[in-house]
Amino acid sequence: MAYNTLQSYKKEKRMKNEVLRFFWGGSKFFTFHSSLFTFLCTFALEMESSEVIRWYPMRVTYHRELRIKEQLDALGVDNFVPMHYDLSDSSDGPRKTLVPAIHNLIFVHASQETLTHLKMHRKEFEPMRYMMRISPDGHKELLYVPDRQMEDFMRVASAQDASVIFLDARDTSNMGRRVRITVGRFKGVEGVIKRIKKNKYFLIQIDGVAAVAITYVPADCLEPV
Repeated sequence: MAYNTLQSYKKEKRMKNEVLRFFWGGSKFFTFHSSLFTFLCTFALEMESSEVIRWYPMRVTYHRELRIKEQLDALGVDNFVPMHYDLSDSSDGPRKTLVPAIHNLIFVHASQETLTHLKMHRKEFEPMRYMMRISPDGHKELLYVPDRQMEDFMRVASAQDASVIFLDARDTSNMGRRVRITVGRFKGVEGVIKRIKKNKYFLIQIDGVAAVAITYVPADCLEPV
């Protein structure tokens, strides 16, 4: 904005300063307005965050994860259920069946806004439950998985062969260095080395949710991250 005289500029500046002093100065309104400002900023950030598409791990009651997956697929909502082959006995001998590797769990790639809408307005999605974690400042927040970590997890979890196993995600003992696979079908995947019963495994762990491991990766196929 252009000013005709120095006086008009100074007048404009004085008016702005008076407004700032009213809202943010040493008046009795300071606490109220600063709290209101903080609330509005936090609210705006939360609204923006709720529209971001992320990978949300969701608990599903009563082993209904495959039913939920089918319904999400029909809506075109990206999702992932870790699967593995289960060996069981039958009248015809041993039988391999593809089943969920971790019961009552599905990962959904959507915004919080979309997921909440489905849970509230579609009865078939009501069994889904958000998972929570404690933030660095000690508050509870919705758990989501960063895209890169989820992509690595899905690459390994989708292998469905004997070299890939699922482990207890709560066990963080015997964790070694963070590494990256440099060759082969899992090239570029990042994880950690974990020692289990004197054997070393390459592990991708989503804390408190799921963990998948490759039973053997030669040391010369790994590089530190």
